[in-house]
Amino acid sequence: MKRILKPIVLLSLIVIISAGCSVSYKFNGASIDYSKTKTITISNFPNNAPLNYSLMESQFNDALTGIFARQTRLTQVNNNGDLQLEGEIYDYSLTPLAIGSNAYASETKLTLIIKVTFINNSNPEESFTSRSFSANRTFSNTSTLNEVQETYVTEMIDEIVDAIFNATVANW
Repeated sequence: MKRILKPIVLLSLIVIISAGCSVSYKFNGASIDYSKTKTITISNFPNNAPLNYSLMESQFNDALTGIFARQTRLTQVNNNGDLQLEGEIYDYSLTPLAIGSNAYASETKLTLIIKVTFINNSNPEESFTSRSFSANRTFSNTSTLNEVQETYVTEMIDEIVDAIFNATVANW
């Protein structure tokens, strides 16, 4: 009886102790030392691209501030953050890729380029100036820019925002 009772008591103790303790780990890609870095300033990125899509500026700025709000514990401040992001929507352009027999483009590449300056006051060696982040999508001449623009701009912004996040706080 004692032989059976000992393992049951031991197992019961392990279960009781385990129930009282919990380990929590959340992977979000950020590697931030929150004891040194508490705030971030994200300046508005103006749209200085030659081709204009009116929704792009606000969509990009919302996506950029949103990813830092969702995936970090940094407090967003208007000025002098421990981390600072600024830049511009530098280019939004169409490039013909393949010319059809009728001398018109049979495929067109839509490109979005964002230039970013990142200042890390906690770790200045991680800062960078005027780095370009880009994404592109290709569409055939069976579609017009107006038909694909909303979807493609959203996809490209998400791709670029992820790349900026990874380059600034994920250290990938």
